[in-house]
Amino acid sequence: MARQYETLTGTHRAFVERQQMFFVASAAATGRVNVSPRGTDCFRIVDDRTVTYLDRTGSGNETAAHLCADGRLTVMFCAFEGAPMILRLYGRGRVLRRGGADYAAMLARHFDGREPIGPRQIVVLDVDLVQTSCGFGVPLYDHRGSRDALDRWAEAKGEEGLLVYQREKNVRSMDGFPTGLFDDTNIESSH
Repeated sequence: MARQYETLTGTHRAFVERQQMFFVASAAATGRVNVSPRGTDCFRIVDDRTVTYLDRTGSGNETAAHLCADGRLTVMFCAFEGAPMILRLYGRGRVLRRGGADYAAMLARHFDGREPIGPRQIVVLDVDLVQTSCGFGVPLYDHRGSRDALDRWAEAKGEEGLLVYQREKNVRSMDGFPTGLFDDTNIESSH
């Protein structure tokens, strides 16, 4: 049975800390809905109404485009080990662009000032609803470790190569929405 909460509780925090993966879902008013898996190594709980993750360069930048267009964002955690549960965080998201003051402050405060290889931006979710559900239908999986393919790919590209790649692949969504990645406009305070 689903239960709803206004904020993250200590039980929710403990559950999140045990997970190895989360999913991010976003959409604009039109176009495709995007769902992306992420490792929890770059996920942080800021407070009982705010979470954030350090987003790395990838093949697309759908979440940023959807946040520019609409702002809605859902983060979902599933228990693949242990007791079953699904935890969803609903709210409004925003992007802190790499190189900006808000990005630097968030990086310093919640990521010990360290970026992983190939950073792109930080995504912040202002949570307006927390929902848990049973998770009985989620299969059991054993975590064997993290993949290093993204690290190796980003290292091979180098800083300049990543910028070229981002300009080629990360400035528009697959539906043509701008991501704001290199815009002069400030998307840190939008939505």
